[in-house]
Amino acid sequence: MIVNPQFFNYKLIIGSLIVALVGLSVFSFSTYESEKAQQHFLKQEQQLVERELSEMLDKYDAISDSTDLISQQLMVAKNNTKSALEKLRLLEGDFSVFTRFKSDFSKLKSRNNVLFKTIDSLALVHNNLKLDHQNTLSSLNQEKKSNASLIKLNAALNKKIKSGAKLTTNAIQATVFKAGAAAAETTKASQANRIDVCFTLEENALTEPGTKEIYIQVLNPLNNVIADKGAITFGESLLLYSDQQLITYNNKSIQVCTSIVAKENDKPFAKGVYYVNVFHKDQKLGATQVVLN
Repeated sequence: MIVNPQFFNYKLIIGSLIVALVGLSVFSFSTYESEKAQQHFLKQEQQLVERELSEMLDKYDAISDSTDLISQQLMVAKNNTKSALEKLRLLEGDFSVFTRFKSDFSKLKSRNNVLFKTIDSLALVHNNLKLDHQNTLSSLNQEKKSNASLIKLNAALNKKIKSGAKLTTNAIQATVFKAGAAAAETTKASQANRIDVCFTLEENALTEPGTKEIYIQVLNPLNNVIADKGAITFGESLLLYSDQQLITYNNKSIQVCTSIVAKENDKPFAKGVYYVNVFHKDQKLGATQVVLN
């Protein structure tokens, strides 16, 4: 069979074109799929970086709201992070541009991590100082309470000591005598002329030694002072007394006796109960009574 050379050449050309077209189609499809995969990867990377930037800003906001550690450096870092996020959202799907952006982002992230660690350290120090301050205040309050208790206890002890340091008497006796040298005892009001009073100042190591002013007061049934020697004032207290004795006290027990001789205006004695009181200044040391009929 005879083949036309020109026809053969056409077939060869057409075949070559078909092969070339198929190859181009395969290459185009492969390139499209590669670009599609690249864009998908790029989008994922952008989303990941955007999330990290947003988290950084949230952390900055949290720091701004919860601490007093905001400084110029912190504000600059926050503004840089916000600017980076805005640039990222404006990026087109250019892999090379995103690569340069991600390099800058890594540096920003590194600086921010250092700053966050510094802030965390400062916050820890601040919290520790705050806790120490609270503990100190608590200790001071406890110490104040303890001091108040000690002051109260000391006051109570001082009160007890002061009370324990007071003079005390024992065995107060009052005896009524007739007038005259015989000095005979009597219980009759019409015969009474004087009342002898005896008592013992008790031993007390807490009492300050020295001269003690002792006052004896005798009251008749009408509440009038027998043998009135005058009055003495102790603050707002007024004491009318029948006799005064100055006793040298050396913390040992000592007996004291005195005679209360009636004045003319006290005679005759009235019938009834006579009250005998013994005072150290305005402090009543003891009392007794006698009855005349």
